[in-house]
Amino acid sequence: MSRDHVQSAERSDVAAAASAGDASAPFLELLARGASADAYEQPVLLARAEGWPAEQVAALEQAKLTALRVRAELEGRRRREAELSALFETAHDLAGLRDLDAVLQAIVQRARSLLGTDVAYLSLNDPVRGDTYMRVTEGSVAARFQQLRLGMGEGLGGLVAQTARPYVTDDYFQDDRFQHTHAIDGGVRDEGLVAILGVPLMLGHHVIGVLYAADRRARVFEREQIALLGSFAALAAAAIDTANLLTETRSALADLERANEIIRDRSGVIERASDVHDRLAELVLRGGGVHDVAAAVSEVLDSTVEFTEAAAAPAQALEVSRAEGHAVRHAEDWIAAVAAGGELLGALVLRGHPGLDPVDQRTLERAAMVTSLLLLARRSAAEAEQRVRGELLDDLLDARDRDPRLLRERASRLHADLDAVHVVLAARLDGAAADADQEAAARRRLWSAASHLAATRHGLAAAREGGTVLLLPLEPGDTATELARRTARHLGTAVYEAVTVGASAPVEDLAANPDAVAAAYEEGRRCLDALRLLGRAGDGAAAEDFGFLGLLLAGDRDIAGFVDRTIGQVVAYDERRGTDLVRTLDSYFACGMSPARTKDELHVHVNTVAQRLERVGRLLGDDWQSPARALEIQLALRLHRLSGSAQH
Repeated sequence: MSRDHVQSAERSDVAAAASAGDASAPFLELLARGASADAYEQPVLLARAEGWPAEQVAALEQAKLTALRVRAELEGRRRREAELSALFETAHDLAGLRDLDAVLQAIVQRARSLLGTDVAYLSLNDPVRGDTYMRVTEGSVAARFQQLRLGMGEGLGGLVAQTARPYVTDDYFQDDRFQHTHAIDGGVRDEGLVAILGVPLMLGHHVIGVLYAADRRARVFEREQIALLGSFAALAAAAIDTANLLTETRSALADLERANEIIRDRSGVIERASDVHDRLAELVLRGGGVHDVAAAVSEVLDSTVEFTEAAAAPAQALEVSRAEGHAVRHAEDWIAAVAAGGELLGALVLRGHPGLDPVDQRTLERAAMVTSLLLLARRSAAEAEQRVRGELLDDLLDARDRDPRLLRERASRLHADLDAVHVVLAARLDGAAADADQEAAARRRLWSAASHLAATRHGLAAAREGGTVLLLPLEPGDTATELARRTARHLGTAVYEAVTVGASAPVEDLAANPDAVAAAYEEGRRCLDALRLLGRAGDGAAAEDFGFLGLLLAGDRDIAGFVDRTIGQVVAYDERRGTDLVRTLDSYFACGMSPARTKDELHVHVNTVAQRLERVGRLLGDDWQSPARALEIQLALRLHRLSGSAQH
């Protein structure tokens, strides 16, 4: 049905009611339908149009006024009901406060809806800056307005915040009761606001902010509307106060939780310290090693703790720790020096744990102290064992009338087997010492390293004639030469100096043949002398590497001078011209002095061999191929080759 038909039907109903003679009947019908105020003029207008008597028209006028008063009362009650419902919902939101911003947003939305304004917003005071700032807006479209800050007394809001009283203006820009500023007026102009109502947010006697309702046209705010906005402001203030109390409560609970965590942490640290103390005591009693200490501390501190040699630890941090007697931080690690009597024995390193508790730091320091005690005890035991091993080897070298059975028993207690195949090695330092003290210290280091090697290899070691002698078992498939070279490298690395090692041929059944040990030692010494005479310091070799030359090389013979006198001119010619005469000469003798076989060996033409040999003849003399000269030249070539093998 169209709107015109509806209005026509309404007029018919009103006319019918009026014609029934009851003046209030049409207005009761309008009240029942909830018609607009304009509709109440219809019965009077119709009666006049139809020429009703003046008395009836006056009665209708009186009934209209009564009906309008009843309608206004009903509208007021509905409005109050809606306001009370909104206030109740807001109070309900406040009771279940979880998010302050959400509650404030709901308050501003409901205030705008009930007051029927274009915009509603809320500002809060900033006690630090001494002004008030926008917190929540509803219906706002201007960014500058949403970011406004008002000084106390500036603008309508600043006046409300300063005086703690509601203020209302019908036309903001024409009102001179408050201070206008360029920034505030610009924000209000951007938003297009004209009529503004502001009420204070109060906590006790203190203003904490302002709640506003505003329109973009001139408007008069009624007393009831001001009171309603004040009720919303009270709820907003209560919400803010509740949120602050919740924040303070949560902060207090967080502080309490942190305090409890600290107490738990301290308790855990004390328990760890007690645990590590018990473990370290147990380790000492059962003879544990330094790595057992590191493992125990790692488990207790739930981190990686390692023992390292002093040379492998950060030098500066290690020195500071030794001097102060405390663990020190180095990057992400902690370094605790392991020292005794000023001597650095190593370090305990706690990996990747920069934030170390003081009690845990003392635990690491205590572990370092226990480690130093274990190292000293191990050193004392090792030194005692070294002396015993040295005494047994001395007896094998010197006291040849010892009982073989007793020698085997003594060796067995040292985990050595005198019935196995052994090699006797003579080792000597080749670096020049600055003074006697340094030389003695270097020899002690060599003896200590050799003793440690002998202990780990189930052999024997002793200091002798300014060097060290070792008796080491020869593993199946190994050779005396390889053993000598490995020993030279091992000892040189351990003492940080070149160590030359000469080895004997393999010897067996040492307990029953003590003379074999002494003879093997002399053989090893000759090899050692040969290496040094050939300029192969820091290398290792065995008797089998020299053959009959070993006999010639023993003692202080001028090997270099002999080589130079015999083939020096050929060597010098090769060095100057880049020729290959020495190699040709070596191959010539190896091929039975046959030029044909020599050219096959060298892969050159026979004429090239002839030309090279002719050059050799001019350098060495025409009799260089005589038996006597040929023997000397071959010996010199062999010595030259041996002296150069250290570089190959």
